[in-house]
Amino acid sequence: MNIRPVPFDHPDAVKLNDQVQAEYAERYGDEGDATPLDASMFAPPFGLYLIAYDERDRPMATGGWRTQDENDEGYSDGDAELKRMYVIPEARGLGLARRILAALESDARAAGRTRMVLETGSQQPEAVALYTSSDYEPCAKFGHYRFHELSLCYAKAL
Repeated sequence: MNIRPVPFDHPDAVKLNDQVQAEYAERYGDEGDATPLDASMFAPPFGLYLIAYDERDRPMATGGWRTQDENDEGYSDGDAELKRMYVIPEARGLGLARRILAALESDARAAGRTRMVLETGSQQPEAVALYTSSDYEPCAKFGHYRFHELSLCYAKAL
């Protein structure tokens, strides 16, 4: 697998984002994640968006981080927020999410961020297992879904 940075509005990123949104909609019975996002949020040095490609240059997995600082949505100064972690079904179990997660943590640390935070949901046990096995711990809720009962928030010091 070849993991490389791409803009959040790259056609492959859009394709994978559509797939993850469909999966969220299926798991939660809604329209997917309504958190407002745009490509500028993932532009270095304030963020990064990655896609893992296979040997035939097919997009297999994605993930990104964006800068967050203290605000009325519960973020803290120095936060890097993980967004859009996704692996297509046929590539699950290959360790791609763990590789992307490690690359994003390293990049956020190099950018001066001090904590990686993420929001997932109770209907995503695979995500919870990935994050807890990667030393993420439950934290106070933040972000767009901070008042939603199915929302789960985690953090890890960088």
